[in-house]
Formats: sequence, C-alpha cells, structure tokens
Amino acid sequence: MPGGMLTDEKRHYLVPEHVLIKKEKVAELMASLGIKKDALPRIEKLDSEAKKLQAEKGDVVKIIRDSITAGQSVYYRRVV
Repeated sequence: MPGGMLTDEKRHYLVPEHVLIKKEKVAELMASLGIKKDALPRIEKLDSEAKKLQAEKGDVVKIIRDSITAGQSVYYRRVV
C-alpha cells in the first residue's frame, strides 16, 4: 500500500473493533447494564472509528478489546 495507509478492510492491531449498536437495542442494553445512556463514557463524533461507522450524536458504540486475562473485554461509549 502506498504510504503505509490502511484500508477499511484491514485494521491496525492496536485499534480495537468498534460496532455501532442499533438504535432499537440501546434501551435494552442500558436496562441490562442498569445505567442511563448519559452515564456512558463519551466518544467524539469526529473520532476516526466513529466516522467509519457514520455514528451520530446520541448513538452508542460497542468497543471490543483483546485482553490477555479475559480474552476479550467490552466497553460502551456514547457519541457526542
């Protein structure tokens, strides 16, 4: 690849997987976590991964990180 740029098909090993949660599933997710959406940590709409997902303000993004001890760990962020 010219200039060492990554394409959307390839992900840098240090960037965890980001998944946009469907709007109709957000309330169910918040109920299962026992929190309100405002309690989630934030991710900027202009974040490169949020841009790739075309995330809008108020959306929720699931971030799946590899973990040596747990295998994978899941985090949620609300888009601001």
